[in-house]
Amino acid sequence: MRHKTSIEIFTYWDHIRGPYDAPLRSQVEPAAVRHVLSDLFILEATPSDRPRFRLAGTKICNIFGRELREEDFSALWAGSQPDDPVKIANGVMAHAVPALINATGYSVTGRHLAFEIVLMPLRSSREGENCDRLLGSLAPAQNPAWFGAEPLEFLALDRSRILTDDQVKAGEPTRQTAPFGGQRTSKGPEWSEAFRRILPWRASAGGRIQ
Repeated sequence: MRHKTSIEIFTYWDHIRGPYDAPLRSQVEPAAVRHVLSDLFILEATPSDRPRFRLAGTKICNIFGRELREEDFSALWAGSQPDDPVKIANGVMAHAVPALINATGYSVTGRHLAFEIVLMPLRSSREGENCDRLLGSLAPAQNPAWFGAEPLEFLALDRSRILTDDQVKAGEPTRQTAPFGGQRTSKGPEWSEAFRRILPWRASAGGRIQ
């Protein structure tokens, strides 16, 4: 995790969750993250296991040239890949573990740009076993002249990783994770290996879609 926006929102999310594996949706204060608000989005779980946008910041909507509210998360991704990002988002909510996605965005003219996406679980209440919301951020690695004037057609998944409490300090994630509910603990290697299957590593030769 290298982008300032990613680090700031992850640090804030980690702070407000306290001893729990995920904070409540009501704990997220827009005023506290107003300087990165346009880079943030919220996904909500659906009965069909297809997370959809409940909210999306203005900058994110401008990047894709359309309003994303109530659109499926899968709609942002390359035609051959939508299932993988959906599995990642569902895994973040089901296991209450944040994740980092590195992706490449492609415009209609073939221009491309690297992005960092952080996905962090939220709960509507402490009574539910699973998280039903997800707080996310989407930040470009650079800001080329064409960016913002030329909408992205789709994102391509490059890789994904679990994030842990020491991610910001260490610079690289480990595989220790939070439990399904209640207070935070560390899981062993068997659980980490199972979750690694939910977070697939995908990279095509030369960064192109295969």
